[in-house]
Amino acid sequence: MAYQPLPTPKSLRAAVDAAAARGEPLVVMVTLRGCVYCELVRNSYLHPLMREGRLIAVQIDFQDKTTPIQDFRGRTTTPATLVDEWKVRVTPTVFFFGPVGRELAERLDGVSSADFYGSYLEERLDTARRNLKK
Repeated sequence: MAYQPLPTPKSLRAAVDAAAARGEPLVVMVTLRGCVYCELVRNSYLHPLMREGRLIAVQIDFQDKTTPIQDFRGRTTTPATLVDEWKVRVTPTVFFFGPVGRELAERLDGVSSADFYGSYLEERLDTARRNLKK
């Protein structure tokens, strides 16, 4: 599969606010270049759902220690620092965030079963959407 990255936000605060304004959680995938499971999730699940207008997703790089990014509180940091703060240990890890960086559904760590990944993703999205309205 060709490498087709998701957008990389300059500001998670702005991205989550834009998603919430559309009534959607912000889906954030922590990725690693060369990770075949990241490619699978990105190309087989996230990109198609984005094209259908069914989710708003961005990615941050597990190892990026230099690119500035604004976190949910408005603080400038790096993707690698966020990954560490979020205690990410495997890629891909997919988060479902609401305003101020509140996790709206259980994160998806890795790919335990490619056959069921789509179901797990849909279940988390449904939960995140419900919790966003609370």
